[in-house]
Formats: sequence, structure tokens, C-alpha cells
Amino acid sequence: FQLYGYCYQDSNDIPDTLTTITELGSPLEMIQLLQTSWEDRFRICLSLVRLLHYLAHSPLGSVTLLDFRPRQFVIVDGELKVTDLDDASIEESSCTSNSDCFMEFPARNFTLPCSVEGRCQNMNEKRNLYNAYRFFFTYLLPHSAPSSLRPLLDKIVNATGNCNKHSSAKYFLFQCDCHLSPSPSVNSEFTQKCVKSANTKYRRVPEAFIPDENYRCWPSYHHKGCLLSVFDVSEAIEICDSYPQCKAFVLTNQTTWTGRQLVFFKMASNPIVPDPDKITYVKVTD
Repeated sequence: FQLYGYCYQDSNDIPDTLTTITELGSPLEMIQLLQTSWEDRFRICLSLVRLLHYLAHSPLGSVTLLDFRPRQFVIVDGELKVTDLDDASIEESSCTSNSDCFMEFPARNFTLPCSVEGRCQNMNEKRNLYNAYRFFFTYLLPHSAPSSLRPLLDKIVNATGNCNKHSSAKYFLFQCDCHLSPSPSVNSEFTQKCVKSANTKYRRVPEAFIPDENYRCWPSYHHKGCLLSVFDVSEAIEICDSYPQCKAFVLTNQTTWTGRQLVFFKMASNPIVPDPDKITYVKVTD
């Protein structure tokens, strides 16, 4: 969380008080988040992974958030930031045996090894990781994700749910980020292959747009139409084929923060109007 200033006050009326001035964030509402696009939710999860990494390797040592719940976080410019540090702790639990290193959660429990120094190994880090899984990853990552990423996302959720820090969030979300950010050469190769495939099912109309014939889908970047992000033409075809009402789609020149292209999906292809910044694909009917 960005700190802009602070004031320490020690008086008879208010002893030992620290007032901080921080950046303004929006309260995190999980129901609203579930109604946003998958990429926006993925961005929040990425910022959470960066936070988890920082907490595990902070200058003070491994820090755990004892009250790790959505109400302790805010959204700032699409990124998740922790705002309440009253319950942060750098103390790793002391132990004399593994049985002392018992972590209990509503759904499952974990027993961690007790080190020769008499401290529960990685307890702070694993407590944060599992809380991130049960409050964030399990809800925000899988739902309405791109089909090509679902096997990878299943690994993320399973790894964090098992508190496996070596094969969980940071590595897998980095892989997702790579999949979501197409390079020009790869995208060009995909597009060439997809155009060939599309010729049998879709007719390509360059520099054209369908202004009407909208239908609503969820999640959508447009509240009155079906506007989704795709990696390439192949994914747009897959999405259109999955909607019975979809008869055409329009590639725009707009992209999301990950570089994925925004596409309008349409119920029909009439009328088609000229537009130099768009390409329309119309489903071929027998």
C-alpha cells in the first residue's frame, strides 16, 4: 500500500498514536468481483501473488496476516492491496515437536515440521498461502477462464489448496501471464492457421463492422452487448460456436491490459457497414 505520509502523536489525550495517509482504494466486494471479466480477476490474483511473495521475504522476515479476509484489502487501479496491518505478525510459532505446528482451517488442517531451532517451518508463509486459496484463488481464477488455461488453473488451485508453495501460485500465474500475452510472431502464426480453419465455417469480411444485432453474455466488457477478449481468431470461433445465438463476430483494434483482442459477438450479420479498424467473420450456413 502506497504511504504518502504519517504523523506520530503522543499526548495525554491520545498516547502512542500513529496516523497514516495512504492512497485511496475501493473496498473489495467479492460479489462484484465475480461479475467482472476473468482478466480483471486474474490481475487481482497476480497482485495477490506479488503480495504473498513480499510477505514471505520482507525485510522484517516472513510476515503473516492473522486476519486474512477480503475486508482487509482494497482495489487500487485494478490491483489488490492490503490496507489493515493491525494483525500482521513476524513471529513464527515455537514448537518442541511437529504436533505443535498444527494449522487448523474450516475445510482442512495441516501439520508442519518443527525445525531444530524450535520454530514451525514456513508457518507464516503457508498460512497466507492457504488463506489466499480459500478466499481468493478458488473463486476468482477458475470461473469463466479461457479454455486453454483451465488445466493450468486447476493446478494453481490444487497446489495452493495443498499449501504447496514450491509449485503453486507464483510459477503458475507467471505461466498464465505468458499465455495471455501473445507475441506478434506467435499471434501471426495462429491467425494464419485460424483463417484457413475459418474459411470452412466463417466468411472473413475485412474493414467491416456490424453495428446492431447485439446480444448479452456474461462476463462482458459491454453492458448492452457481448464483448469478450480472445487470444486469436481460433478462440473467437470457439466462443461463437458455444453460443447458439452467435452468427458472426467482429475483431476490434482494442486490447485488454494483457494484450488480448476485444471481439463483439453478434446474432446476425445484417447490416454490415464499412469500418477500416475492424474485421468481421460471418458464420457460413448451409
